[in-house]
Amino acid sequence: MPATYGLIDGNSFYCSAERAFAPGLRRVPLIVLSNNDGCAIARSAEAKALGVRMGDPWHLIRHRPGMDSVHWQSSNYPLYADMSRRFYQVVAGMVPRVEPYSIDEFFLDLDLPGDLHALCTALRAEVLRVAKIPTCLGWGPTKTIAKLANHLAKRHPELGGLCDLRSPELRAAWYARLSVGEVWGIGGRTAEKLRRLGVGTIADFVALDARDARDLLTVVGARVQLELRGVSCLPLAMMAAPRQGAAVTRSFGRPVTRWAEMREAVAAFAHRAAEKLRAEGLVAGHLTVFLHTNPHNGDPWHSGQRAARIEPTADSGALIGEALRLLRSLWQPGYRYAKAGVMLNDLRPEAGQPRMLFPTRDPVRSARVMAAMDAVNARHSAGTLRPLATGLARPWAARAARLSPRYTTRLEEILVARAW
Repeated sequence: MPATYGLIDGNSFYCSAERAFAPGLRRVPLIVLSNNDGCAIARSAEAKALGVRMGDPWHLIRHRPGMDSVHWQSSNYPLYADMSRRFYQVVAGMVPRVEPYSIDEFFLDLDLPGDLHALCTALRAEVLRVAKIPTCLGWGPTKTIAKLANHLAKRHPELGGLCDLRSPELRAAWYARLSVGEVWGIGGRTAEKLRRLGVGTIADFVALDARDARDLLTVVGARVQLELRGVSCLPLAMMAAPRQGAAVTRSFGRPVTRWAEMREAVAAFAHRAAEKLRAEGLVAGHLTVFLHTNPHNGDPWHSGQRAARIEPTADSGALIGEALRLLRSLWQPGYRYAKAGVMLNDLRPEAGQPRMLFPTRDPVRSARVMAAMDAVNARHSAGTLRPLATGLARPWAARAARLSPRYTTRLEEILVARAW
């Protein structure tokens, strides 16, 4: 019997996370904006109906007719990450094998006994009850078909949020109706290339000679075609691929013109990048720092980047020191800097890393200090303890005029029920 893969994802996940704690937002057009309250990165169904597109700059569209009814929120990534964790825990409690694909998407092994439709209905209901996230779920004999089924479940309300594409006859009917550009793994340019050759629908692509598909789209396209034909080529990955790099880059809430502020910002970025490494048991052997002015507002242009090999580490203090050393050579007074960042590469597991004969830092003491800081932050919320070099007031931080409380990760911001 062929395997059955499922894909469950949250509907307008960031918007749904905001609505979970603010019921008054559930029936109004809602969008979530990117860093610095810039562009729309999530839209409720009501906002989509008003013509708000992904990536629309809010300062340009907010004065369009009909936009008065749109409510916007600043992005609250700590909240979204924790809501994703809760979402995953519910799914993993009901389905034995789960592969996280993104913050709000999970591939499922649904090769299970019993009524699959009933299980998927119960899974959506439990995610909504516990995590307060509405979802759609699609399934089929391959991951690509499951992704397409999920897409159909979202696009067609009459399906009730569920779509079963295990039947070859049902798949054929949908394939004849759908553009090849709606397939996971076929981007806009590839779809246009295929359309110029007369391959407009998924059915056309599936019927294409396998050798032609490989010649046109390389081995990746050939794999997508096989998956659409019901031949599984992408097994469930129970372990995430090893991280190849870690980067923390930010646009500032206002131009940075003072060295002290830039130093604080880059120190904060290096510290956050170090936290990412420690969370995955990694160390970095290469560090890059960059900064630049705004190329779009008429300010004089200045851009700089420096990189260096470093002693492999995930120690915040060590990485801050190296980052500031590189930053010093980049800084030019008199410019209005708009963005900076820290990138770490040459990542390797800390476990089994050979000890250096003459390390610049005591590795045992470093490990203890970092573990203690991470434990405090895990218990009392991120940023409770951090190096002083990362700043206190942080006037350079990104704008977030409508930042919702971090209801689930900060005790002082927890939702409070009041009796009337």
